[in-house]
Amino acid sequence: MKQQRVVVKIGSNVLTRDDGSLDVTRVSALVDQVASLRRQGHEVIVVSSGAVACGRSELKVDHALDSVEQRQLFSALGQVKLIGLYYDLFREHNLHVGQVLTMKENFLPGEQYDNQRSCMTVMLSNGVVPIVNENDTVSITELMFTDNDELSGLIAEMMQADVLVLLSNIDGVFTGHPDDPASELLPFVHPDDDLSQYIKAEKSAFGRGGMHSKYITAKRVQQAGIRVMVANGKRENVLTELIQEPQNVPHTEFLCS
Repeated sequence: MKQQRVVVKIGSNVLTRDDGSLDVTRVSALVDQVASLRRQGHEVIVVSSGAVACGRSELKVDHALDSVEQRQLFSALGQVKLIGLYYDLFREHNLHVGQVLTMKENFLPGEQYDNQRSCMTVMLSNGVVPIVNENDTVSITELMFTDNDELSGLIAEMMQADVLVLLSNIDGVFTGHPDDPASELLPFVHPDDDLSQYIKAEKSAFGRGGMHSKYITAKRVQQAGIRVMVANGKRENVLTELIQEPQNVPHTEFLCS
């Protein structure tokens, strides 16, 4: 199998339980799959949500905080816990991880863009798995990414990835609501396909994104010549199967031209 550079975005609804707490068992399973891909020679960059969920479970605040204060406080607390968890889990596979916290302005052409790309390039060349997230402590309002879907797409383009995997809590893009028995999963999306009739601009329960966000990101990255796969991150071995035997797992693939 051809060795590939893979960017994997793991959404909040994959990493959290129904009550919003971090699902450590799921995180561990995904780390196992990333480690498996690394043993096969693939390079993997992980764009991970979950910091705010981690922080919220660490500290109970007895006074009111506005939305910006909550995001700053819980992300600052939670990012430490999240990267520590990744460190411990990857260490079991004798793999090193490195934290990359970034902001939207780092993707403007210039020195910061070049430095960020060089940092992740040297990490990959030395066998380190980059764990990327937005720097929520300083990225607020207009400075924020729309969500980590947008961030993962920018990372995929910056690092000239072969494939971008967007892991959500549903199997992919459907022709209607995923819970509607009449809805069908779209296995492939070609560059000229317009899915706007199927995509609703709604957000996920514990994240800032949703299928509309994934669609916008996937179409942009697809136009850059990078394959995009949208799949359910809660399915067993979903990541390894998407890369090794994609026909075995339900998903939507945005094909390159």
